[in-house]
Amino acid sequence: MFNRLKEDIEVVFDQDPAARSTLEVILTYSGLHAIWAHRIAHALYKRRFFFIARCISQISRFFTGIEIHPGAKIGRRFFIDHGMGVVIGETCEIGDNVTVFQGVTLGGTGKEKGKRHPTIKDNALIATGAKVLGSIVIGENAKIGAGSVVLKDVPPNSTVVGIPGKVVIQDGVRIQKDLNHRDLPDPIADRIRQLEEEIAQLREELAAIKKEGSERSNVHSNI
Repeated sequence: MFNRLKEDIEVVFDQDPAARSTLEVILTYSGLHAIWAHRIAHALYKRRFFFIARCISQISRFFTGIEIHPGAKIGRRFFIDHGMGVVIGETCEIGDNVTVFQGVTLGGTGKEKGKRHPTIKDNALIATGAKVLGSIVIGENAKIGAGSVVLKDVPPNSTVVGIPGKVVIQDGVRIQKDLNHRDLPDPIADRIRQLEEEIAQLREELAAIKKEGSERSNVHSNI
């Protein structure tokens, strides 16, 4: 147990450059508190103490702003950065070395029964405000861009951005799991830039046609 606690603290130092001391991490990191509370709630949930497990979950939610259903399965070295507004559903399964940021929802799409929440494989990163909905699989080493809404499976080693989420990088090479998620590709902005270039080209062609027509008119008038 103490090894797991130590491992959780070490992950914070690995992932968050703002972490300064062990005492600070233990006392002030709400993501860490939510994970520890979930472990207790999940152990009770597996033993069918559902009410007590939900009570612990709700108390943790009140103090941390992070809602993790006690039925969710979470692997080792899970890191929640800041954490306010994070929601993790009952049938969600999270692998090892996964990082999520504030405002992330790992939820369902309706009132379906059974497995209705996502499965997040090892080494995935889900950026600020992303919504991953339904019984889908986010592959190993995948990155979900900030504000994205993901409704379909994401292949391993992929980067997904947009609403709805679209794969914009998949090259078979492991994507580095860093915190610089602001530099992810933006397919909408790329398309807008492409349209602007096409409009500029059309304007040049139209200007050339007008100039040619004006020159012909001048020639005819001189004749």
